[in-house]
Amino acid sequence: MSVTSRILDVGEYKAEVVSDRYNPLIGRRELVLRVDHPLKPTPTRLQLRFSIAKAFNTGVERVYVRSVKTEYGMGVSRVEAHIYDSVERALAFEPKYVVERNGGVKPQQ
Repeated sequence: MSVTSRILDVGEYKAEVVSDRYNPLIGRRELVLRVDHPLKPTPTRLQLRFSIAKAFNTGVERVYVRSVKTEYGMGVSRVEAHIYDSVERALAFEPKYVVERNGGVKPQQ
């Protein structure tokens, strides 16, 4: 596991990468972030997805926010997210409820 002290810009919030590791068996990058939002609401999954995709130079359709846990009264959230190598891998491994919470799948044209 490689830990970096990378700071991400999540709109009006700041997020620090606590843990960043690559899982070669599944083909995904597994992230744990610490998001500071004092006196502000917890950032939405959509905000987090777009910010993570931009920071890691990947498509938003490959980023899935697994969980957002906010500490009561602290203005700090712990975010678990996965960045997949491909959309097909994401849909094969992410549970249906996680895909739906992250905006679902856009129909192919």
